[in-house]
Parts: sequence; C-alpha cells; structure tokens
Amino acid sequence: MTPGQKSAGTHSRLLRSLVGVRQLPVPDPGTADHRSPGRFLWWLATGQWRTLLGGMVFGIAWMSCQAVLPAVLGRAIDEGVAARDQDRLLLWTGVMLAIGLVQAATGIMRHRFAVTNWLTASYRVVQLTTRQSVRLGASLPRKVSTGEVIAIGTTDLDHIGNVMDVVARFSGAIVSFLLVSAILLSTSVQLGLVVLLGVPLLMLVLGPLLRPLQTRAATERSMRSDLSNTGTDIVGGLRVLRGIGGEEVFLARYRRESQATRAAAVNVAKLQSVLDALQVFLPGVFVVLVVWLGARSAVSGQISAGELVAFYGYAAFLMIPLRTATEFANKLIRGRVAAARICRVLALEPDVLEPTVTAAPPPPHSELRDARTGLRIRPGLLTAIVSERPDDSALLADRLGLCAPETDDDVTLGGVALTALPHRVVRSRIVVSDTEAALFAGRLAERLDERGVGDIDGALHTASAEDILEALPDGLDTVVTEKGRSFSGGQRQRLVLARALAADPEILVLVEPTSAVDAHTEARIASRLRRHRAGRTTVVTTVSPLLLDAVDEVAYLVDGRVTAVGTHADLLARHDGYRAFVVRDVETVS
Repeated sequence: MTPGQKSAGTHSRLLRSLVGVRQLPVPDPGTADHRSPGRFLWWLATGQWRTLLGGMVFGIAWMSCQAVLPAVLGRAIDEGVAARDQDRLLLWTGVMLAIGLVQAATGIMRHRFAVTNWLTASYRVVQLTTRQSVRLGASLPRKVSTGEVIAIGTTDLDHIGNVMDVVARFSGAIVSFLLVSAILLSTSVQLGLVVLLGVPLLMLVLGPLLRPLQTRAATERSMRSDLSNTGTDIVGGLRVLRGIGGEEVFLARYRRESQATRAAAVNVAKLQSVLDALQVFLPGVFVVLVVWLGARSAVSGQISAGELVAFYGYAAFLMIPLRTATEFANKLIRGRVAAARICRVLALEPDVLEPTVTAAPPPPHSELRDARTGLRIRPGLLTAIVSERPDDSALLADRLGLCAPETDDDVTLGGVALTALPHRVVRSRIVVSDTEAALFAGRLAERLDERGVGDIDGALHTASAEDILEALPDGLDTVVTEKGRSFSGGQRQRLVLARALAADPEILVLVEPTSAVDAHTEARIASRLRRHRAGRTTVVTTVSPLLLDAVDEVAYLVDGRVTAVGTHADLLARHDGYRAFVVRDVETVS
C-alpha cells in the first residue's frame, strides 16, 4: 500500500467517525479504568472522543444559531421595519433564513452524534460487563447478585448513555451563553452584567439540591437491585414454595420490599420535581427581570425598539442553556451512581486467577487426579463418584473443573496442576455441568450447541429428550424463555444434559444429571450415556443404582476421601458401608 493510499484510508476512517458512523458493538471495548466512577466515565469519554467532539461541534453550532437569531431579528426591525428600507429588510430576512437552515442541518447532525454516543457508551458497558461475567465464570453468582447484573443491563445503561448524550448540548449551552453575554455587553453593559452574573447565580441556587438527589438516587438504585434479587429468587423457587406452602410468606416479603422501594423512588421524585419546578420558575423570573430592564432602557432611549425585541429574545433563549446545564448536572449525578455500581462489578476478581507462568498442556486422554481426596479418573472410562455427603461430591466436581471457590494444586491432568494451565485450555478440555446449570434464552438449537458443530440429535437421544422436541411446534427453532422456565424441571435437566453432551469435551463431569427424571427415563439415559461417551472420559456424581450399574468404575467417598474403588456390583458385594448407604438411599426414595 502506498503512503497516499494509507493517508486516504486514514482520512476515510476519520470521516466515518466524525459523521457518527460506527460499527456496534465495537471489536474490543478496551480495559476500563474502574478506580472510581469519575475515572470510569472519563475513560468511556476518551474512548469515543471523536464522536463526542463531533457532537460538541455541531451542538455548539446548533445552539449558537439560536443565540444570534434575536440579534438578526432586532437588526431587521431597526434597519428594515423602522427605517422602512425594504432592501435591508430582505437582506436580514435572508440572513435569518440562512441561519435557520444551518440550525436545522446542525441540529440533525447533533442528534445523530448524540444517538451514536449513547449507543457506543451503552454497548461498551454491555461488552465490559459480559466479558467480566465470562472472566468470573463460576465465581460470578458467589460475588454479585443476579439483581445487580440485571440492574446494570437495564437502568444503568440508560444513565451512562444519557451522560454521553447530553455532552453535546451542554457544550453548546456554555458557548451560546458566553456568546449572548458578549452581545449584550456590547449593547448594554448593565444588561450584559445581569445576564453574565445572573445565570451562574441561578445555578448556585439549584446546586444544593443536586447532592441530596445523588444520595437518594443511590439508595433507590440499591433497593431496586435487592428487589430484583427477591423477585428472581421467588420465581426460581416457585415450585418448591408451592410444595411447602411458603408462597404467602415470600409474597408478603416481596410486598414489603416493593413498598420500601416505591417509597424510595417517591423520595427521589419529590426532590426531582422541586428541581424541575425551579428550572422553570427561576429562569422565568430571570426573563422578567431582563425584559423589565430592557424596557426601561428602551423608554429612556438607551436602546432601540429592535434591540428591545432582541433583549427579550435573549432572555427567552437563555432558559435553554440554563435548563441544559441543570439537566447535565442531573444526568451526571445519575451517571456517577450507575458508574459506581459498574465499577464494583468490574473490580471483582475470580476465585481462580489466570497463572502468570503457564505449563505445557498434557497430551489428550491424560489421567485426571485429585491428591486431596485420592480420586483417580482413568481416561476413556465412565466413572461415578458416590458420597455420603452430596456436598462433598458436588465440591469435588467443581474442583475437577477448576470451578470451586478455593483452589489448590491438588487436581492434576496428566501430572500437570490445573492451576498451572491457561483457563481456556482447562475450559476446552474439561466441562462441568452441575444441577444449577440453566438454559439461556434464544433459539433452542443455538442454546444446545453454542458452537454449531455438535451432534444435537445424538445428544438429545442420549438425554432421552426426543419427546420434548416432538412436543414443540417449532422444534429446534423454538425460542427458549429466560432460564428455560417454559420447561418442567425434568425437561430442563435433560436439555442441559443434551447441551453438555453436544459440547463433546475430552472430559465431561456431570453432577446428579438424572435427579429430576423418573426411573424409566433414568434407565434409558444410563444405558445410552455409556455408548455415547465410549472412549472418552466421563465423571458422574450420583447415588442412583441405575446409573451406578452402567458405569465402568465407582469411587466411594467417606469424609471427603476415597475409601473404595470398583464396579457397582463389586462394591455391593465387598464393602458394607457402600452397600448400606446405597440400599438406604434406594429405600428412602421408595
């Protein structure tokens, strides 16, 4: 590529950026400065400085056109109407028309840049929080509530975007205020000083309301997040609540929190209404003062009739920059509250940090071992883990996939500690599907096979989920609701199992994959799972004899240690503790 071509390409990219054309979402949102809300907002602004600058330029031009129109109108009255000079009247009328056209064009561009800035900031926040959620992985639900993430993805996005949106108009308000002040000072020092000093004084009057507004907004934002958590918990556990008759208790709790949140929102609205009223009342009083002083100057002959009309126009126009300035302060406050929440999420660290020095990945089909429990998962086998305490086996499953809250070097793959391997290597080779795994909203085929390369039909057959697909009018094109709530518990569990099987990892760890299905379905899954995963390493935590009878090897845990290893039939015959536990569990279920 020649230097001229490089220059042309650079100019082309700059032009597209300046006119607000931007591909969203951006390829890389960057690394956010989340040390404080102010630093985060500044970081966002610097990342889109070209479109912000473009919006400010057009905002200044747009509002400056409005600022000079009263002066042109005054000239038209004095030199055209009062002097009965048709040529001068036509001249100033043409000037007004030209200014109006410029104002319309710059207003369109300002609005376009404002929308671009709003969308760019919002998309970057979404990308940052999504990337952080992926980085935190299994640590996310342990460190931040669901309601907090929901609030970031709804209200906080609006507030951050609004800050970037109002910047262009705020810049125009500042410049137009200085422009009008200069025009008034050149015409009447008294009126110019009234305007130059009066507007800042009005801002000082409104200033004391802004800090309490920020405090109340932060409190209301926190309470709304907690309310979202309560609602999510109730919906997620609705079947259990109905089973134990606890619906009314949780409904009463939700009502109390809802009313408290409503009261907090009313407190915000009260202060906001006072601020909005003062934004109208104080500029109105200011306009009356300026017009009265202008009228006195006109009666005394200090200014002409056209200048009086212009003064009235200036006074009316100054309400716009004044309200824009207070709007900017209001939105900046809300933006800082939202940014504080986002910064707290971005500052979270995962339980398992990426190793600074990584080891070479072990070869495929390596043995997975846990020194703490003495567990050995031989490659290519279907291994079951049985524990008298279900929490022990669930924790062990998390540790095998590097998902546990506390990690160590005890879990190794081919003799290499998982903590020494890059996380992407561990995630690609070991997949853990636990009982809390949920289905994401979207097209069913895409939710079952995110990469688009898995055997969905084979996975559904193994999970005995063909009947679910047959009952859906649109089959794999069916749109799944949030967390798959349109499916029953057993259906969701089988679809989650199908998703894990479609991923086809080297090592698959399944936590109680059949706990919500009936015995006939469980028997089908047990027999098909062995065939489906033949030659690949599979680990299942279960106490179901149907599954245990189908596995190659069973590891029996007592007090967090493997005390016996063998087939299900072998352990039943020679291990009294294992036999007593499994038989007791079967009797309990019966």
